[in-house]
Amino acid sequence: MLCLRAAVVIRPGSLTLHQLHSQKALSRSYALFTCNHKPQHSPDGPACPPPGLHSVFPRTVNVRLASNSCGGGASWYGSIADSAPVHMTEQLLISSQQITGLPWWASIMCTTLALRTIITLPLGAYQMLIIAKVEALQTEVAELARRLRYEVSVRAKERGWTERHCRYQFKKNMRRIVSELYIRDNCHPFKASLLVWVQLPLWVCLSLALRNLSLAVDQSGTALQSELSVGGALWFSDLTLPDPTWIIPVSLGVINLLIIEMFALQRVEVSRFQKYITNFMRGISVLMVPIAATVPSSMALYWLSSSVVGLGHNLLLRSPAVQRVCGLPALRSSSATPYRDIAAAFRDKYFS
Repeated sequence: MLCLRAAVVIRPGSLTLHQLHSQKALSRSYALFTCNHKPQHSPDGPACPPPGLHSVFPRTVNVRLASNSCGGGASWYGSIADSAPVHMTEQLLISSQQITGLPWWASIMCTTLALRTIITLPLGAYQMLIIAKVEALQTEVAELARRLRYEVSVRAKERGWTERHCRYQFKKNMRRIVSELYIRDNCHPFKASLLVWVQLPLWVCLSLALRNLSLAVDQSGTALQSELSVGGALWFSDLTLPDPTWIIPVSLGVINLLIIEMFALQRVEVSRFQKYITNFMRGISVLMVPIAATVPSSMALYWLSSSVVGLGHNLLLRSPAVQRVCGLPALRSSSATPYRDIAAAFRDKYFS
């Protein structure tokens, strides 16, 4: 489950009015991507492969490759599933299982734990650092906004500005003020979303890699599919089939909802937009339950493992001892007893 953290976003502006006309114009260039690929057709019928292709690949493989490259509604999905990053992830999963010698169900869980600890845990700590810096700017921004509002009112009386023009000047200058503060403290709020932009592609690549291995989309994966079919445990002994008991999908939904509620309870002031985002994420969590019940158990097991590790990392980063060791500043929602406060918040909201 993707872990989203709400940050206070300040709109940039400027401190003084005489800087209004000194702003340099920024230019952006956009590159257009065009695809000049045109399928080659034989004079007598559909597209023909290059000479000698039939002697190397069976006919079934040629049909699959043609369907993936020439389209249909699901061509984009096939292109992603057959991309180089997904194939590299497949090799990573295979190598991890061969090196450790663990059964596939344990190898999937251990690989998930290792990747999320090495990649996403440091990014989670960096996200907390950025949010703490942004929160620390709130007092300074409020004071600068008060001074700017007074300066705009004085200039409005001198030049006879309308109320609408005063608001425009205030917002324009305020944007530059906060932009300069972001540069000074190196804490633009967009940097807090770096975790999502790394975690999402990682989640997609691992999910599609497990899907390819479980379904044996090419002939080389037949042996691996046989290993996965007996590489499960307990009630999910066959990792190539969906979980018939729905235990993994339901557990996935519960863990995801627990993560969302944990973040929702720690917010002191909740905006309308944050409420929409929270409800949207709740809906996604519920929707993932039937989806996880229709995919191979290997994928559902990875999703559950990733959510459990994410929940553990979020709780770990709330520890005051861990924050001191990592040099993380305290957030506005930080507490000396975070776990006790979380339990009390859940009890008051759902069981009182």
